Amino acid sequence: MIGLLGQLFFTFFFIGLFNFGGGGAMLSLIQGQVVTAHGWISQEMFTDIVAISQTTPGPIGINCATYVGYEVMYNAGFGQLAGVFGSVLATFAVVLPSFLVFFLIIRVFNRFHESRTFADTMRALRPAVAGLIGAAALVLMFRVQWNGLQPQLSLIRESFPNWTSWVIFAAALALGLSRKAGPIAVILGAGVVGLLIY
Repeated sequence: MIGLLGQLFFTFFFIGLFNFGGGGAMLSLIQGQVVTAHGWISQEMFTDIVAISQTTPGPIGINCATYVGYEVMYNAGFGQLAGVFGSVLATFAVVLPSFLVFFLIIRVFNRFHESRTFADTMRALRPAVAGLIGAAALVLMFRVQWNGLQPQLSLIRESFPNWTSWVIFAAALALGLSRKAGPIAVILGAGVVGLLIY
């Protein structure tokens, strides 16, 4: 149990340390570690966790860490109490790097915030953040299997079980792109429609 808790802590500490751009960008890192690298949870379970994390209050990356921490410890057979401890540990681990980095930045920001190098660095990070958020969307839609150096993509059927799920997806995408509805309204509306249909 101690070994698994240690792995859980260092995995989410690593995710928090190398995440740029918030929770959406963090999803592909979390998926890469907990589904692909460690195999702690299935891709289907991860998709469900992301859906729950988006509909509950708080940042999606932290919510995701909380749910994953519980599932990892509970599914390993250590019970609900260990699951709760896993949640607390994963949540603490994922926010700790941000706290430490923010503390250091506060101390040096006033000295460097007008520096051209600082401004150029921030400008260079913007496309990387957009790429990470795009990668998170693709991770939830497609499963990648490698045949040597050749990737083979297949749609994750559990994410889109039938034609109505595609209609909900298309409507949410259209509303989001048209900016006629805010993201909260789109998420709540899709949740209500899903609840009524499924």
